[in-house]
Amino acid sequence: MIAACVRRRAQGEQITLEEIGELIDRDKSVISRELARNSGPDGSYHGGLANAVAHQRRRRPKEFRLVANPRLCRQVEAWMDDGWSPKLIALVLKRDYPHMIMERVSHETIYQALYVQTRGSLRKDLYRQLSTHRPRRQPRTGAKRTNSPYKEAFKISQRPPEVADRAVPGHWEGDLVMGTTGGVAVGTLVERTTRFTILLHLPGRHDAESVAAAMIREMADLPEHLRRSLTWDRGTELARYDQIQLDLAMPVYFCDPHSPWQRGTNENTNRLLRHWLTKGTDLSRFTAADLRRIAATLNARPRPTLDLKTPAEMLEQLLADSAAA
Repeated sequence: MIAACVRRRAQGEQITLEEIGELIDRDKSVISRELARNSGPDGSYHGGLANAVAHQRRRRPKEFRLVANPRLCRQVEAWMDDGWSPKLIALVLKRDYPHMIMERVSHETIYQALYVQTRGSLRKDLYRQLSTHRPRRQPRTGAKRTNSPYKEAFKISQRPPEVADRAVPGHWEGDLVMGTTGGVAVGTLVERTTRFTILLHLPGRHDAESVAAAMIREMADLPEHLRRSLTWDRGTELARYDQIQLDLAMPVYFCDPHSPWQRGTNENTNRLLRHWLTKGTDLSRFTAADLRRIAATLNARPRPTLDLKTPAEMLEQLLADSAAA
């Protein structure tokens, strides 16, 4: 029908795309796309040829892009070995190659290469570099943490509005990353505006005294304007929050019971840290120097929330601005 109408137009008959669409009960945009996609160089349209071309485009399986581009495949592997997520890789490739479609892939293509077509492109074991470490997709499950009440402490509802909108730097969120049950933990601190991360080395115990001492040691050298507040979950490891507030001149706020999502920046950071501090492993094997290297690597990772700038770059800019002021 479309071919017949096109022939009538070629013979000089006045027939519009709207009229062709009405004849076959389709919108004019469908007709326009069909003609643009399947017309010959001279503008002619042949139904049989168009059908054959459309059938060829639909043929499966198509060549997987990571198979066709080994260099791109190796780059994806290298970034994933550094803890980059498939979504971050896709964003960086899109930024670096905006007009070269064969030099970039979507995050879904990477997941398909991991979960469906691994044998032909990415390494078989590369799924272990994902934050979930799962060899296949499955629903996410988890258990709620047990929290301790802090009746006299500041509540998260008492934080100033500037904390929520990230307009003012210096507001931190913190938590512990656990290894084996009852074993060594690592403290994590992340600044909300820059996403800059500090790791607390807790080689022995992770009780309230140890956590407070490590936090005061690591944060004492920060400028005062980068120590405006700290938000923590209601775990007993921060029972000495009064000492932290006194030594760092920084108020400590606590989430509502069973609400770790209220420190979402820290939760997301801890998920990224699981690339190195995997669940169920003995974290005592990480020295203070190891943790500094891990933090430096994470702080050098581009973040979509920062327009693909790194936390280290953002913090450096803050320090430079404050020095110039």
